[in-house]
Amino acid sequence: MIYFVSDLHLGLGDREADRRRERDFVTFLRRIKDHCEALYIVGDLFDYWFDYHSVIPKDHFRCLAALDDLRSSGVPIHYLIGNHDFGHKWFFEQELDIRIHRQDLAVEHQGKRLYLAHGDGKALNDRGYLVLRAILRNRLCQWLYRWIHPDIGIGLAASTSRKSRGYTDARDYGDSDGLQLFARRKIEDEGFDYVVMGHRHLPLVRPFGEGHYINLGDWLVHRTFARLSGGELELLKVDDFLLDQKVA
Repeated sequence: MIYFVSDLHLGLGDREADRRRERDFVTFLRRIKDHCEALYIVGDLFDYWFDYHSVIPKDHFRCLAALDDLRSSGVPIHYLIGNHDFGHKWFFEQELDIRIHRQDLAVEHQGKRLYLAHGDGKALNDRGYLVLRAILRNRLCQWLYRWIHPDIGIGLAASTSRKSRGYTDARDYGDSDGLQLFARRKIEDEGFDYVVMGHRHLPLVRPFGEGHYINLGDWLVHRTFARLSGGELELLKVDDFLLDQKVA
């Protein structure tokens, strides 16, 4: 089975609630370990992330250990960075052997073609964000940022992340947001069976022609993820999955 998660935003809000969310994700990773063919993290696993040469954010080492355990068992893990956790450099690829993807990703599993994207920058009239994203992800800007002491730099990253989330939450995407229009073009013009995105925090399954657009929702309110099994991609509830004694 192939699993897809996004928008956990570890590091957001009350620390105790954040720990509970992290523990649920660790349990989730342990539950899928024996039957998972691949795991795709489709952005915003963390509410902020920035790794220095010798420093990473310390709060979520349990999540990192669980990901390392899953990867060490032979499960491929692919991580598409989102609009909050774009500060990856060395750690995930060098220490955890988890592939970081800075662009959208087209893959094939179980005879189905899937197009994966976090979804940021695909909303209509989002030019201002695209300019900001280009600045934040610029290699020179990130190199200069790494000269800031980590205690200050990570704090600034957390503050910027909160402002970014406030901007995203305040957006009115409308009934036909840019993410759905983008998905429709990928399905109808390029023949993808599934287009999978996150970002909106709104779980959704919508058919377009012969394919489907899946928005993964989030782990903050809706607590949803997707699973591809037998060529069918379905949206599932985290809580139901963790309570179910039958994993497969």
